[in-house]
Amino acid sequence: MKTEQNILQDSHGRDHAYLRISLIERCNLRCTYCMPEEGVKLSPKSHLMTYEEIYAIAKTFVKHGVTKIRLTGGEPLIRKDIPIILEKLATLPVELSITSNAVIIDKFIDVLKANGVKKINVSLDSLDATKFKHITRRHEFQKVYDNILLLVKEGFTVKVNAVLMKGFNDNEIINFINFTKDLPISVRFIEFMPFDGNKWDLSKMVSYAEVMTYVNNAFAEDKVERLQDAPNDTSKNYKINGYKGSFAIISSVTNPFCDSCNRLRLTANGQLKNCLFSSGESDLLTTLRAGESIEPIIQKAVQAKFKVRGDMDTLKKLQEPKLHNNNRSMITIGG
Repeated sequence: MKTEQNILQDSHGRDHAYLRISLIERCNLRCTYCMPEEGVKLSPKSHLMTYEEIYAIAKTFVKHGVTKIRLTGGEPLIRKDIPIILEKLATLPVELSITSNAVIIDKFIDVLKANGVKKINVSLDSLDATKFKHITRRHEFQKVYDNILLLVKEGFTVKVNAVLMKGFNDNEIINFINFTKDLPISVRFIEFMPFDGNKWDLSKMVSYAEVMTYVNNAFAEDKVERLQDAPNDTSKNYKINGYKGSFAIISSVTNPFCDSCNRLRLTANGQLKNCLFSSGESDLLTTLRAGESIEPIIQKAVQAKFKVRGDMDTLKKLQEPKLHNNNRSMITIGG
């Protein structure tokens, strides 16, 4: 729903109806592509949004047209006041969803259901316990795997996000697709993206085209069905005929979906990022705490959004370290 002053429409005519809110910078895993090996400098607790501030900022965005809110982290479920946050946000007229690593999500089934959370994205980069330990630096594979099955059993809509890295888990692409044979889940393959401290380079990335080569070599052409993508979808969706679930590719690097982008991100310390790849941020929390309107800041930030990927509109630009090393680590942006 548009208002008279549509502050969530950018200079390229894109309306932003989807807000991703990071609740916490900490996590109970240490995924290599998300967190630098040496860790990250965490914001002091006093610099993080309280649940009242999260609600106040979210309410402003909803007033101006946001219809979907996704909670992320770090790991959002390790925040102690997560039940209160869910309860507050559930009063807003939005679709409320969450992204989790699923290590402890079994403890929150009732809370999620009580607050209308039906869609859950789970991060899982390998179906092999040894590889899982290598990428996450933790022994939690069986817990995550069992909790995915539990979420399906409990009736949640589950998407499994796998970041592909060449020479590490690209040989599991077909295993992941076969994971959808008997489970009504969507496995989403995500191209490895550059963030501070994750040692990204193009040679480690598995592209959309390469994923489809694996698929076409493993399945007959008439078995692979291209699905209709939802409006503003970040993924290209497929399924294997006869399988209960589906799979998709999120190709932020080789085939960016910027033309239809409707997403904004709010970090745990109250900074608005108009693009995942942008190093620029707009401080909403300081203004909110001063008792002033955050609407002018939101409007300015949205208007400043580049047409493509934080102005990294070519692969050559994306490979320039100075253009993405000023961005945060993924854990402090919010997955």
